[in-house]
Amino acid sequence: MKENTFHLVSLGCAKNTVDSDSMAQLLLADGYSASEDPALADVLIVNTCGFIDSARAESIEVLQELAAEKEDGQLLIAAGCLSQRFSEMVAEQVPAVDGILGTRRWMDIVSVIKKLRKMRNNYRPEILYHLPENAKKIGADPDGVIRSNVFGSSAYLKIADGCRRPCAFCSIPLIKGTLVSRPKEAILEEARILVENGIRELILIAQDTTDYGHDLGMKEGLAILLEELTDLLPDLDWIRVMYAYPGYITDRLIDVMAERPQILPYLDIPLQHADPETLKRMKRPANMDWVRETLVKMRERIPNLTIRTTFIVGYPDETEEEFQALLDFLEETRFDRVGAFTFSFEPGTTSEPLGDPISEETKTERWERLMEFQQNISLQINQSYVGKTLDVLIEGYDEEQNIVIGRSYRDAPEIDGLVFVEGKAEIGDIVPVRITGAMAYDLTGVLT
Repeated sequence: MKENTFHLVSLGCAKNTVDSDSMAQLLLADGYSASEDPALADVLIVNTCGFIDSARAESIEVLQELAAEKEDGQLLIAAGCLSQRFSEMVAEQVPAVDGILGTRRWMDIVSVIKKLRKMRNNYRPEILYHLPENAKKIGADPDGVIRSNVFGSSAYLKIADGCRRPCAFCSIPLIKGTLVSRPKEAILEEARILVENGIRELILIAQDTTDYGHDLGMKEGLAILLEELTDLLPDLDWIRVMYAYPGYITDRLIDVMAERPQILPYLDIPLQHADPETLKRMKRPANMDWVRETLVKMRERIPNLTIRTTFIVGYPDETEEEFQALLDFLEETRFDRVGAFTFSFEPGTTSEPLGDPISEETKTERWERLMEFQQNISLQINQSYVGKTLDVLIEGYDEEQNIVIGRSYRDAPEIDGLVFVEGKAEIGDIVPVRITGAMAYDLTGVLT
């Protein structure tokens, strides 16, 4: 174990990973060094996820594993979403934890460690809870911290945190608080630094990117941000937008995406369901005519648009007819990419009074039917690209098979497919690839 060394485990979504990288930046600036081996670190940090039950279970498991190997003198800190919402549960299930740091105050990681060390020096072994009552919103960004997660030639850049939407099933407002947009000037400056350091793909993320700037008094905040990003950084190759909320995809946003070639023709729009009655129980936008009209408008205005969406099956009181309406909508709309989840009961959300009446067997059966149904659609869409040429960002290689591996504009990292390419190219290159084969999720091709 080495003094002033930290080992950090990040769980959950890309937004959480950005927070983890931000904590690491603060620690490095304070003289710490990072260690991939927990046995060599005197500070162990788990940035937990608390969104659904399976994520909570994983977070507790990782904390317990570190606690089991923890040595005298090591500090174990549970940070993030699970700690924010279920701090007492964390303390009960991981009694060896030393500090609990909520997700709204990740920027206090250095001071929390200092407090813990002072407590230990004074023989006060109780758990330190750092969950300030006045932290109703996400705190301001510390100076010198870039709110991004860099991987290869791509980077997630967080533009806002928290959420003000009323979705009945979602615990994010309970965990994160309401929307807090980051200053546009800070985002632009961080994007400039990232591009100067070789980033070729910038991925804008927030709980709801289309709500960016609302709390700053901005209308069309996302469209304005995209306009200024493309004006400022003409050499940036790709800009990808994630997590757009139905009902807030404006004509101006569509026009900006259509007219600025740096902005990839890709949009993630989590619709959650397609039956109006289910959507009403979810407290989601239920005007499916608007959804259909907007999708048609986007596809007409933005050539070769790829649309990804996400659905929940097994929501309380979802009937077989309502589920069939979702399948019919899939057949009608033919999304390029679809993710699906079974409903997870979340106490404290506004859906709590509905309970969890649908059996796990029914949920799983509907999930399997939906995914099998969508696989056929995805395969047919992928097959339509055979013979066409796509630009591919190279991210890895397999020397034995003489192939390189990358993503096209149609593929967001971690959640979408890959392109397997015969030939050689450098990691970080964007190369033209002629597509020669298609699977349900992935493509194969050759360098042109």
